[in-house]
Amino acid sequence: MAIDLSGGNPNMDYGQAEHTYKQFLLFAKVGVVFLVLLLAGMAFFLT
Repeated sequence: MAIDLSGGNPNMDYGQAEHTYKQFLLFAKVGVVFLVLLLAGMAFFLT
């Protein structure tokens, strides 16, 4: 992912922002997988 710094704030730490965004995406993906597995397990064991 390329970041265009021409119109950005020079005080912004874009490297840290990109790292935080990648961590957020990882957390979101893991959360979705966990919820799918939880719902599948509930459907299997509770019916």
